Amino acid sequence: MNTTQEYTTPVVVTLSGCSKEDADAVFHVLAKSYASDRADDDAPQYMSDAGTTVWTSTFEVSPEHAPPERVPLTASVRADVQGGYWAVDRLEETLADAFEVREEGMAAGDQEKDVLLRLASGAGGNGGGRR
Repeated sequence: MNTTQEYTTPVVVTLSGCSKEDADAVFHVLAKSYASDRADDDAPQYMSDAGTTVWTSTFEVSPEHAPPERVPLTASVRADVQGGYWAVDRLEETLADAFEVREEGMAAGDQEKDVLLRLASGAGGNGGGRR
């Protein structure tokens, strides 16, 4: 009997307050590490010129993943990350390898947590980092 199981846990990532190019950059970093509900060639699109545009994608976070490369952003990106504790922490670590990550808020429940992050281009080094 094989007791080693590969498992994934879904995490919903919602991006706002950024350009579609920066949203695309963040989603591509995550898609290189985890399976996503978006096709590889699916790029964020503006839905209207009125109000704030929000992009959402679900990633299947797994214990094994490819480490991301650093990616520049033109401005900071607001990321709301929601899912199970372990999966959200893992996804946040992945983001910290590619960007500077600042946690701006967190709400915890029994089974899930919701973390508000601010992503920005890091200054030098091999990875971003958490502040």
